[in-house]
Amino acid sequence: MSTDPAAVRRVLEAVWRIESARLVASLARLVGDVGLAEELVQDTFVVALEQWPRDGVPTDPGPWLRATGKHRAIDTVRRRQQYAGKLAVLGADAVRQERHGEDELLDSLDDHIGDDLLRLIFTAAHPVLSTEARVALTLRLLGGLSTTEIARAFLIPEATAAQRIVRAKRTLATAGVRFTMPTPAEITDRTSTVLGVLYLIFNEGYAATGGADWTQPALCREAMRLGRVLAGLLPDEPEVHGLLALMELQASRLPARTDDAGRPVLLDDQDRRRWDRLLIRRGLTALERAESLGGGPYTVQAAIAACHARSHTAADTDWKRIAALYEVLAYLRPSPVVRLNQAVAVSRAGDPVRGLTIVEALSAERALRGYPQLPAVHGELLAQVGRIAEARTEFEQAAELTRNEDERTLFQARAEALASHPGHGT
Repeated sequence: MSTDPAAVRRVLEAVWRIESARLVASLARLVGDVGLAEELVQDTFVVALEQWPRDGVPTDPGPWLRATGKHRAIDTVRRRQQYAGKLAVLGADAVRQERHGEDELLDSLDDHIGDDLLRLIFTAAHPVLSTEARVALTLRLLGGLSTTEIARAFLIPEATAAQRIVRAKRTLATAGVRFTMPTPAEITDRTSTVLGVLYLIFNEGYAATGGADWTQPALCREAMRLGRVLAGLLPDEPEVHGLLALMELQASRLPARTDDAGRPVLLDDQDRRRWDRLLIRRGLTALERAESLGGGPYTVQAAIAACHARSHTAADTDWKRIAALYEVLAYLRPSPVVRLNQAVAVSRAGDPVRGLTIVEALSAERALRGYPQLPAVHGELLAQVGRIAEARTEFEQAAELTRNEDERTLFQARAEALASHPGHGT
C-alpha cells in the first residue's frame, strides 16, 4: 500500500468522485441536514488525508470512509443531545439494533444507499431553490465538484459559486426541507425538475455559453453519470431514459466537434468516423427503453439526435423525419427555442421559405431577445433564399451577442464569407 502523500492525494481525489455523493446521502439520512452531512464528509476525507499516508491506503477505501463518516455523524448527533430523536427517524428497527451495539447500527445504515442517493438527488434539485442554486448544489453534492470547478464551468467568480452553495443549504434548512422521498403525488413534478437540472448541466458542457472553450466535456460526462445513476434508481420513468438517451447520443459527437487545433467543427463538416460508437449504441438502447415506456419531450429530442447518429454522412440525414419530430416536440413542449430548431429542420427538409417565416415570426415577437442563435439561424436562412446582404447583417449581430469566443469567430467568419459572395449587393 502506497504511503506517498502525493499518491495518496491522487487516490483520494479519485475516491471522492466515486464515494462523496453516497457518503453525503447516507449521512444526511442520519443527521437530517444536507449541509451538515457534507461537512462531515469533508471531515472524513481530511481524516483519510491524515491517516492514509501514515497507515497506507485501505484495500477497499469505500467501506473505510463510510464507517469513519458514520462514526463521526453519530458523535455529532450525540454532542448535540439529539441522538435519541435522530434515531427515532431511522425507525424502530434501527433503534432496536442500537441497543445491541453501535456496529450493528452502522451496518444497517448501508442497506438504503440507493434510496439515499435518490433522496439526495431530489433534495439538491428541490423546487424551493433557484435554478442556479439547484445546478450548483447538484454538482457539489452529487458530482463532487469543487467550488473552483463549478465557478470555472459557469464563468462566475469563485465567491459567487460559494455563495450559491451556502445559500442553497441555508434555504433548505430554513424552509424545513426534510431529507425524504417526495410523495407519489409529487414525484412526477420533482423528477421533471431533476431532469431539467441535468439537462442544463449537459447543455453547458456541450455548447458553452461563454468563455474560450467551445465545449466542456467534463460537464457532459458528469450529467451523463448522474443520468445513469437516476436511470438505475427510477427504471420505470420513461423520461429518465429519454434524457439519458439524448445526452449519450449528443455526447457521441464531442470528439468530432473540434479539430486538432481545438477549433469548432460544425455538424455537416464533422468526420463521423470520430463519433463515439459505444455512446451511440448506449443512447439507442436507452431510447428504445424510453419509447417502450411511453416517452415524452426528452424522448422526442433523443429520437431527433438518433436521426443524426444513424446517418453515415450529412447527406444521408433524414431531415423530413427530423422536421416531423420537431412538430411533435413543439406540441409537447412549445418554446421559442424549439420553434427555432424546427425552422432549421423545415429548411433542411427542403422548404427554406417556410423556415424563414417561422424565424421572422420569432424575431417579431422578440421572444429570443439577446439569444445569438436567433440572428445566426435567420442569417443562414436569408442566405439560402439569396438575401445575402441581410444575411451578413444577421451574422454580425450574432457575433456581437455571443459570449463564447469560438462561436464569435464562427459568426464573424460567416459574415466575412458573405461579404465576398457574388450576391452580397442584393
